[in-house]
Amino acid sequence: MSTTKKNNKTMMLLLAAVFILPVLLAKLALDNGWFNQAATNKGELLSPPIDMGVLNTTKPEPKWKFLYILPESCSLECENALYSVVQIHSALGKESDRAEVVVIAHEKSNASQLVLLQKNPQVRLLITDLKSLQQVFKGNSTNAIFIADTLDNVILRYPLFIDQEQAILHSRDILADMRKVLKLSRIG
Repeated sequence: MSTTKKNNKTMMLLLAAVFILPVLLAKLALDNGWFNQAATNKGELLSPPIDMGVLNTTKPEPKWKFLYILPESCSLECENALYSVVQIHSALGKESDRAEVVVIAHEKSNASQLVLLQKNPQVRLLITDLKSLQQVFKGNSTNAIFIADTLDNVILRYPLFIDQEQAILHSRDILADMRKVLKLSRIG
């Protein structure tokens, strides 16, 4: 009889250990940062998102946006970014009608690049003043490619690259993120 009691106690302890031990180990792993937490986006998530709705005076149809802010001088980084956003938009294929390329220009933006962009039908230009732009981005770097949602909230930021090969490789990350966003979103 005592052997049966002992076996029952051992079985109960083993059963409790099977359920409790994984929970304790998971808690310990989370507290000590033993693994990378799940992040599927490849860009830098902006928290809180930047609301650029005040820059958009007209209300076009709701679309996801690839944003680029045209700087004073358009260096290799600038040219690579402009090339990338147009190519990424084209690479979306049948989903490209749910997104658009928006280049934000201000009074100090590169004039020669601005003329070229005005002739490009794939790019929507958003003209604003530098002061408004600085108020919206509040000290955040504008030297990047951004993704904005259909409500004009800037949610993701991607760095720029001088090397064209790096820029093209990195544009794959932007494309992957945009495809995920479009797959999960019913808006736009």
